[in-house]
Amino acid sequence: MLYKKIYLGMLLLAGSAFAFAAGTGEKNDPQKVLKSIQLAAQKLNYSGTFVYQQASQIRTSRITHVNDGGNEIEKLEILDGKPREYIRRNDEVSCYLPEQKLVQVEKDVNPESFPALLTQNAQALAEIYHIRKGESARVAGLDCQTYLLDPKDGFRYGYKLCADKNSNLLLRAQTVNTRNEVIEQIAFTQLQVGDIDRAKLKPGFNGVANWRIENLTVQSNISSGWIVKQLPAGYKKTKEIKRLISGGVGGKTHPVIQMTFSDGLGAFSVFVEPDSEGRTEGSIQQGAMNITARRVGDAWITVVGEVPASVVRQVVSSLEFRPVK
Repeated sequence: MLYKKIYLGMLLLAGSAFAFAAGTGEKNDPQKVLKSIQLAAQKLNYSGTFVYQQASQIRTSRITHVNDGGNEIEKLEILDGKPREYIRRNDEVSCYLPEQKLVQVEKDVNPESFPALLTQNAQALAEIYHIRKGESARVAGLDCQTYLLDPKDGFRYGYKLCADKNSNLLLRAQTVNTRNEVIEQIAFTQLQVGDIDRAKLKPGFNGVANWRIENLTVQSNISSGWIVKQLPAGYKKTKEIKRLISGGVGGKTHPVIQMTFSDGLGAFSVFVEPDSEGRTEGSIQQGAMNITARRVGDAWITVVGEVPASVVRQVVSSLEFRPVK
């Protein structure tokens, strides 16, 4: 359901972006630096291995990203557990599932994850976080500058972001709780920035041309009638879509609505689907991730997000369906 994605052009373009930042004093303004971090993730060519740690779980992945004439192409390889590859071309993602010899294709996907952590609501970060420059550090053999984002209220976690001093590419992101304890982190362990072999972007499995292709049905920008009456301060809805998901009762497909909300860094999703027997309401927490599931009328609601448990509880308790006129 969720996976960590990593998302300028050519090395010359990267050099131009850095020169602009340094020339305008942007390196001394943490808020502007955050925008440069976002730009670097979208425009730079890079390939590397990163580790995602959530509570006791550790997952390793490899990312290759190329911006080729304005088009973003990236390949994410899952190195632990079942083999998986995700290849994204702009807003279209193909997921390769070798045990099923299946390619699942989904469009209208927003590339908003590590190292492109900042989302559509990023311009409002200064209103909800205290943003300040931290100490210098070293990640994956590269010198990086730390930026601290301390929340102004209890509706979000804090963050420690460390960006490469040369390219501004995000090298490490740590999520911290109210006691300044790291509860989740994702970081490169090896990284190459610059000239990337385009062959690394191709599927790594044999015979994929003969695999079955499944186009996931998606309706974007819908208005389902489900609303969050008391949305926690600072969060805005960034998208609402509908999918047809298989695996229901008797293996039948069923519709699932997904609403995504973000404050610019923290985000959560609300999933709405038909209720079915055998489901148990409840909540779980793992690292920074909180999940709550419950019934609302004839619907089964699941709220998932890397946000404090209080946010998930408030969202679940204030969900309401208002028929669209």
